[in-house]
Amino acid sequence: MITSLTGTILQRRPPWLWLDVQGVGYELEMPLSGFYQMPAEGAALTVHTHLMIREDAHLLYGFMTMAERDIFRLLIRVNGIGGKVALACLSGLPAERLSQAVAEGNTAQLTAIPGIGPKTAERLVVELRDKMGGIAPGPVGRGGAGDPRQEAIAALLTLGYKPAQASQAIAGLADGLGLEDLIRQSLQNLSRH
Repeated sequence: MITSLTGTILQRRPPWLWLDVQGVGYELEMPLSGFYQMPAEGAALTVHTHLMIREDAHLLYGFMTMAERDIFRLLIRVNGIGGKVALACLSGLPAERLSQAVAEGNTAQLTAIPGIGPKTAERLVVELRDKMGGIAPGPVGRGGAGDPRQEAIAALLTLGYKPAQASQAIAGLADGLGLEDLIRQSLQNLSRH
């Protein structure tokens, strides 16, 4: 529903970020690692978001890259992992290292994250190994666009395709296509096989 916000940083109170978007203040909860990458208060910032609606609250999570948001979305689908634990995972390990740890089955690295015990680490590996292997980090944002091919691969992974399938589907497409065309054409190719 809300995919990103671009505005001015009002306050940084980790894990909370207050962002002014044309006179409307948004409160976002973010991984702690994002605060090391963002500019000072008063600067412009684009944040990728995930809105979680629960019976008792509407929670808006913010991420510096699309890869972080994609990994967050995969994490919260795992039984026993909620928003807080998913943020702890992204705070404890950068997105690419977290993805690599899951893909390699490195439970020792995963259990070093606060809130992740041995059983949860095993569950993460079993449920996400095939889905996390190809998520690449995106650019840290002030509104710059990332590589459309990498974003299309991340979108296919979010839809449940394996990294090898997503990469192969994108690799066969013409250069210069926009993100929407890449996703549409790769989905057409995948549906034929």
